[in-house]
Order: sequence, then C-alpha cells, then structure tokens
Amino acid sequence: MNSIITYCKESYDELVHKVTWPTNKELTSQAVLVLSASIIIALLVFVVDTAFEELMKLVYSLFN
Repeated sequence: MNSIITYCKESYDELVHKVTWPTNKELTSQAVLVLSASIIIALLVFVVDTAFEELMKLVYSLFN
C-alpha cells in the first residue's frame, strides 16, 4: 500500500513541477491544425468512396 501512495505522490510532483504545459496560443494553433487535417482526410475519404461507388455502379450495370 505504501508503494501506491509513493507512486501517487511522485506522479503529482512530476505533473506539477516537471511537465511543460503548452500555452493557450500553442494549444489553439495545434487544435486548428488537427481540425484542418481531419477535415481534409474526411474529404479525401468521401471522394474515394464516391468514386468507388460510381465504379461499382458501372461494373454492375455492365453485367446486368
């Protein structure tokens, strides 16, 4: 039980004194970057999915 308490104390000390937290400006710019990348990837997946759907419609229409 003593090792668990020691672990919790050391973890708290590390989070408070040793971790470098990003500034609000850094956090905002990284969030915008992630959001932009997510939107671009979603659009790319949409385009590929739509193209594949149209290709499958063409293939199915040839064999019916």
